[in-house]
Amino acid sequence: MTIKIVNKSKHELPKYETNLSAGMDLRANIDNPVTLKPLERALIKTGLFIELPEGYEAQIRPRSGLAFKKGISVLNTPGTIDADYRGEIGIILVNISNEEFIVNDGERICQMIIAKHEKAILEEVDFLTETDRGAGGFGHTGV
Repeated sequence: MTIKIVNKSKHELPKYETNLSAGMDLRANIDNPVTLKPLERALIKTGLFIELPEGYEAQIRPRSGLAFKKGISVLNTPGTIDADYRGEIGIILVNISNEEFIVNDGERICQMIIAKHEKAILEEVDFLTETDRGAGGFGHTGV
């Protein structure tokens, strides 16, 4: 699949780090370092603009290394970039650690996964088909 991308950043295009990687790392494209204090969030620009085909989305997810080692996550994870969005990709990072974290220009801050999706047609009905689980929710199995 080919995705059109405009790169107004100071950095190379996103790429898959290994042959079997599902996501491409996106880099911060900022003029000055951004300090995230504990529980603080910031919108970090990437300088990237994409054109996705109809029926696809770009999912923005945290990088596991940043999450585990530094407590840095993507706030609305997974974030969705719709096929009709043409603006700059911005990443909402949040610091859920007890220490300040500095985001530097060029730092890999998240990963982007391209995913196919379906359009649903909602059909209003008076009842739903019964299942063994029924309305059992969080922790309903007792495990």
